[in-house]
Amino acid sequence: MLMPKRTKFPKMHRGRMRGKASRGAELHYGEYGLQSLDPGWISARQIEAARRAIVRAARRRGKVWIRIFPDKPITQRAAETRMGKGKGNVEYWAAVVKPGRVMFEVGGMPEDVALEALRLAAYKMSVRTKVIRRTEFLSE
Repeated sequence: MLMPKRTKFPKMHRGRMRGKASRGAELHYGEYGLQSLDPGWISARQIEAARRAIVRAARRRGKVWIRIFPDKPITQRAAETRMGKGKGNVEYWAAVVKPGRVMFEVGGMPEDVALEALRLAAYKMSVRTKVIRRTEFLSE
């Protein structure tokens, strides 16, 4: 699963997810992409599950780009523990996703295969998504 090799600080504040994604909101690598419509945290397990769904549906055709990386440590206190005594241990890693962020891109495969692969990956996400396609702008 994806996670940082090392971090400067072991734990992080929760933060806020206001506004739309200004970075990573357009397709750069593939012809089709999976774009977020809601803000949220995508765990490393969800990213891996979606990647596996895409690879399985594509059947070794084409290429997959993962455009998000889980670099936020999410902590949890043990069950039935009283309040106080500090922050909980890191349970998993998550990627912060804002509306408009492209999470996955695929290319080098037929359109129907790509759309089906991204549809299967969308089921693994905890945010609403839509499939987008590259629009080539023709110069005059």
